[in-house]
Amino acid sequence: MKLLVSVRSVDEAMLAAGAGVDFIDLKEPGQGALGGLPTGAIGAIVAALRRSGGSRLVSATIGDVPMHEAPRIIRCVEAVGRCGVDYVKVGIERTPAARPVLDALAACAWPVVPVFIADRGLEMADVAHACALGFPGVMADTQDKLRGSLFDALPTHVLQRFIATARAAGTMVGLAGALRAAHAPQLRELAPDFAGFRSAVCAGDRSGALDPARLHALVGLLRDQATYRPPPSSSARTRPTSAQ
Repeated sequence: MKLLVSVRSVDEAMLAAGAGVDFIDLKEPGQGALGGLPTGAIGAIVAALRRSGGSRLVSATIGDVPMHEAPRIIRCVEAVGRCGVDYVKVGIERTPAARPVLDALAACAWPVVPVFIADRGLEMADVAHACALGFPGVMADTQDKLRGSLFDALPTHVLQRFIATARAAGTMVGLAGALRAAHAPQLRELAPDFAGFRSAVCAGDRSGALDPARLHALVGLLRDQATYRPPPSSSARTRPTSAQ
């Protein structure tokens, strides 16, 4: 299981890369679950990561664009795709508009990863449709990070079915949504291809800066190289209230 960490700047990206993160995801956490960065910032982060070498994957979100704005979604995908990322992440809400948006995304020229927003459950027919369209990967994530984790939004059997549907199609599959270090056993049991984190590795909430100690501890935990020990609390640190 690979580790995905969301970053918002060159400094955060280099910190994540230096810690051994496999999958570096570019977003603006202060702008929502899939808040988008300006394309200039995305391009600068991608360039810095490419100069640093290594084979880590880089993704970027397009922002929280409503499903009924399909032409705008495609324009955003094209703008982000031109920045040189490996994958463009697009949120897919549980609405009747999801199916035509998936069809439009499958027809575009960029490697898109649909991110199924799980707050109101998953429409498994749409997930199966996405997998049949040949996307390189799919994810499940949550919109409201303050209401709990992905494991609070969906029962385990639904997550198992989500992963099995992707696996049967040969599609990469990831899980995210207010995930914590404490979820490591559940994640290992489900065994997605990657798991995504943000404020679990921040000193404060998900809009705060990455904390090197938390980041290295999480990498160690997921690599089975160390037992996770949360960094000591201090007046400068607050318990994270939301994640990825």
